[in-house]
Formats: sequence, structure tokens, C-alpha cells
Amino acid sequence: MNDILKIEKLNKKYPAFSLKDVSFDVKPGEIVGFIGRNGAGKTTTLKCIMNLVHYESGKISAFDTDMTQNELENKQKIGFALSELNYYPNKTIRQLMDVTKRFYKDFEEEKFHQVCKLFNLDLDKKLEELSSGMKVKYSVAIALSHKAQLLILDEPTSGLDPVSRDEILDIFREIVKNKDRAILFSTHITSDLDKCATNITYIHEGEIVYTGTKNIFVNSYLFVKDKTKNKSLEKEYIAYKELDDRIEGLIDVNNKDVFIKNKIQPQEPDLEEIMVYLERSKNNESFTL
Repeated sequence: MNDILKIEKLNKKYPAFSLKDVSFDVKPGEIVGFIGRNGAGKTTTLKCIMNLVHYESGKISAFDTDMTQNELENKQKIGFALSELNYYPNKTIRQLMDVTKRFYKDFEEEKFHQVCKLFNLDLDKKLEELSSGMKVKYSVAIALSHKAQLLILDEPTSGLDPVSRDEILDIFREIVKNKDRAILFSTHITSDLDKCATNITYIHEGEIVYTGTKNIFVNSYLFVKDKTKNKSLEKEYIAYKELDDRIEGLIDVNNKDVFIKNKIQPQEPDLEEIMVYLERSKNNESFTL
């Protein structure tokens, strides 16, 4: 199996927003971070994958089969969770498990209990009593208990404290360790991707602007902090902003020699710096204060 998930030229139209020829794939062993501003199309894409919304054109394949034609079979192999669990808030984890296991032919109740114990999940707690982090762990526990090969998660670390986020990221790395499973998760917390993602898919206003390895993406740019405030270099930036004591901004890695000649040493950026400046550049937003 080359691809666990493959999306080809996906199009979905709304009155004020459209997905336009969205294409990317997820391979075994990968943790793919799906990034973009709020409203860029991340959740819509995930819902299209799971056939929760109708799309006009394109093709979605999972496990080398057409997702639409093999929806029930493929969903047995997918663990899916939107950003917030709101169904049956007054039911306990144990009660929810009793309902959920009926939908999966390979559900292992003993495995579910083992994972819940590992995650310190109290089976007799009601869903509404769980913290955001515990809800994510519950979703992962369900996925692991029916042998899901692909986890699709929408903003799984949003609202979590740093310790809980770190625990979830450790779990993600453990899940893909044997290279037989994969995770696709949308997020706006780019620091999480610095820690665990192998790949990045970046969407802007409904269009994919990058999909590939995280390292190639990060290594395509450099970050500059120019305390000399050399105005003649402004055109060399992808985007920049002027602060009281410096000019700082994002540059193409191939443009570094221009700055080095001016005794300015570019630095390796993090994902947040790249995304912030690319978004500002694409939206033509002024950085001059």
C-alpha cells in the first residue's frame, strides 16, 4: 500500500468559500500536519474525506480503494474526531463504548480498557466531565481499539495545557512508530508540528500551497532580524515588519547571500514564523507599524 489516503483535485463550493483542486496524500508512518488560517478549508476537507459533506468533483481514495464506493469498509479502518465531542454528554465513557463497539466488527473491548488505563481515563466519568485533553485521549482510545490504520483529527490539541499537549504528541509518535499507521490532523498550533510532524500540508483560501515533508518546507525559508534597519533590503523579503529596534521578516533561502553581504545573518525559522509571514504576504497585509 503506497498511500493510506489520497485526495485528488477535490472541489467543494459554498457561496462565500470554495475548495479548489485540493490534492495531497498520507503514507504509512507519516504524521501529517494540516495547517492554515481559520476558514482556510481544513475542516471542510476533513469532512469531505469522511463523506460528511458532498463535494462537486475530485477523487478520494483510502487504502487503495475509492472512498465513496467502499465507504463502510474503509471507515472501519479510520479513527475520526472533530474538534469537540458533544454527543451524549451525560453518558459515561463505559456507556459510550458499549454503543460505539457495535459499529466496528474488529472492536476489542479488552484493548479499549487497556488503553483507557494507560491514558488514566475513568470509564465511569461522563463525557461532559472530561477535560479537552481527556476527550482527545478517548477518541484515540476508540481508534486504537478497532485497529484503525488512519487517524483523522480536527484540532486535537486545541485548548490543551502544555503538559496534556505533550502527552498527546507522544501518543501520536508511538502510534506511527511501526510505519503501519498514519495520522492526519489539522491544527493552528504550529509548535506541535515542530515536535511531531513528518509532513506538512498547507492550505490557503481553499487551495493547497504546499504539501510534502516538513524539513523541505522549513528549509525553504530563513528568518531575518536586521538591527541595522537597512531599508534598501525591504524588496528582498517575502514579508517583513518594522519594529522600534529592528526590521524582521521571512526570506527565501536562495536570497540569503544578499543579507550576508550586508553583514546580516539569517536564522532558521520555526513553523509559526513561516506561516505568519506567508499569510501576511498572500493577503497583502502591511507589516509597517
